[in-house]
Amino acid sequence: MSGIVNDQAKPEDSEEVIADVAGENGEGVKKKKKKKKKKKKKKANTTDESGEQAKSADDKSNSSKVCAVATPSNDDKATIENAQVPEWTCISCKKPATMRCPTCRKLGVPVELSMFCTQQCFKDNWTTHKQFHKMYKQSMNGASVATPASSSSDDLSTGFKPTMSDLELPPEFRNYMFTGAYRPARVTPMRTVPPHIAKPDYADDGIPHSEMRERGNRRAPVRTPDEIRRLREVCRLGREILDTTGKAVKAGVTGEELDRVCHKATIERGGYPSPLNYHNFPKSVCVSPNEVICHGIPNCRPLKNGDIVNLDVTIFKDGVHADLNETFLIGDVDDDHVKLVKNAYDCLQVAANMVKPRTMYRDLGTAIHKKAVECGFQVVKTYCGHGIGTLFHTAPNVPHYKKNKAIGIMAPGHTFTIEPMINAGNWRDTTWPDNWTAVTVDGKWSAQYEQTFLVTQTGVEVMTGRIGEDKYRLPDWKREWFQR
Repeated sequence: MSGIVNDQAKPEDSEEVIADVAGENGEGVKKKKKKKKKKKKKKANTTDESGEQAKSADDKSNSSKVCAVATPSNDDKATIENAQVPEWTCISCKKPATMRCPTCRKLGVPVELSMFCTQQCFKDNWTTHKQFHKMYKQSMNGASVATPASSSSDDLSTGFKPTMSDLELPPEFRNYMFTGAYRPARVTPMRTVPPHIAKPDYADDGIPHSEMRERGNRRAPVRTPDEIRRLREVCRLGREILDTTGKAVKAGVTGEELDRVCHKATIERGGYPSPLNYHNFPKSVCVSPNEVICHGIPNCRPLKNGDIVNLDVTIFKDGVHADLNETFLIGDVDDDHVKLVKNAYDCLQVAANMVKPRTMYRDLGTAIHKKAVECGFQVVKTYCGHGIGTLFHTAPNVPHYKKNKAIGIMAPGHTFTIEPMINAGNWRDTTWPDNWTAVTVDGKWSAQYEQTFLVTQTGVEVMTGRIGEDKYRLPDWKREWFQR
C-alpha cells in the first residue's frame, strides 16, 4: 500500500470532474406524411384537423422506435420501452432508462431490475447481468440465491456470487461524476481476525499510533540483523499470499472474493492483513482495476474479460510488515494496455537496478520518469514508495517522479518499497467519495508493481521477489506470470 508524497501538493488546476458515459438520444429524422383530403371543409376546421394529425403522427413515430444493442449474442438485444419520458432508472448507473433486457422480459424479471440507459451500458454490464439471469432462474426453480447476509460470510468453500442488490451504486456515489467506466458496488462488512493472531496497534481503533509518533522523522532506520531475519521470512509469506490471491483472478471474479482468498491465506500463515482497519480501510487487500490507480476497496462487482487489476498485499507478523503488489491481465487485454502494464514493471526494474549504498533516494524518480515517458506514459506524483519494517509506513519517502525533494541516501540495512504508478494519460489523480479509491482524472488506465527491497553491502536484495528467481536482481517481465 503506497504512502502519500509529503512534498508534492496537488495542483490547483487538476480536473476532477469528467463527463460520464454519454447517453444515446435515439432520435430519428421525422418524415412528413401526406394525406389526401376527401372533402373541403371550413378553414378553421381544416387547421384544427391538420394539427391533430401531426401530433398523432409524432406519437406513433415515438412509440415505434427501436434501438439495436450490441450484445454478446444474437438472441440478446435490448429494446426501448414505449415511453416518451423514462419511468425507470438504469440498474447500473442510475440514469433514466428506456431499454429493457429481452432475456429479463422472457424470464419475467421485474422491470425495475432489468432496465438500462444505453446500449453501451448494457454491453459493459453483460457479464454481471448474465449471472443475474442464472440466479433468477434458480430462484424460480426453488434453488437458494445468495443474499447480502450470506455475502458477508467467512465461509470460503465456495466462490462469492453477487446479487443485483450487491451491484447497486452505493448511496455516497449518487450524482457523482465518474472519470471512467469502472463503478463501485456494495462493500461487505470488515472481516475478523482470530484472537491468537498478533495485531498492529491500529487494528482496533484504526489509528496507527506508532507511525504518528514517528511522522516527523525523515531518517531511514537501519535494520538490525534480527529485524532483517524476521523481514525475510514475512516477505516470503507475503509473496505466497500474493501468488495465492493472484491465482484466483479471472473474468467474473469479484473483489470481494479476492479479499476472502487473501484474508484466509494471511490468517493461515499466522499473519495479520496490514491494510485491514489501517486508517479505517475496510478490507484485507487493495483491488484496483483499470482506471483505479491504487487503494481500491474490494467490492461485489465482477471483473471482466479485457480488464487489468492490481492486487496490493501486505502482511504483519512477528512485529514486521512486508508489502508488494502486481498487476494482472484478465483474458483478452488490448495491446495498448499490455504495453502500459509492462512499462509499469520496467519502471520498477530500472529503479531496482539503482538500489545500492550511496544512491540518493530522489534519483530513483528521474530514472522512472524517463522510462515511462519514452513509451508515452505519465508517472503519478501523489503517492510514493516508503520505508517499511516494524512500521507499515515510515522513512524514507520514495517518490517516483523527476525533480522530487526526497531526503536521504541509501545505506546497508535500509528497507523500503518502490511502487511506481504509471498512467496511460494524465498523471493527475482524484479520489472517490469512499475517501480511499484513487482514480485517473481522465478515466484512462493505470498500472503498478511493487516490491520490498533491502540495501545490502554491495547492492540490493528483492525481499518479496518471485519464488525461484534470483533475489539479488529484479528479473525481466514475463507476460505468462501475470496473464489470467
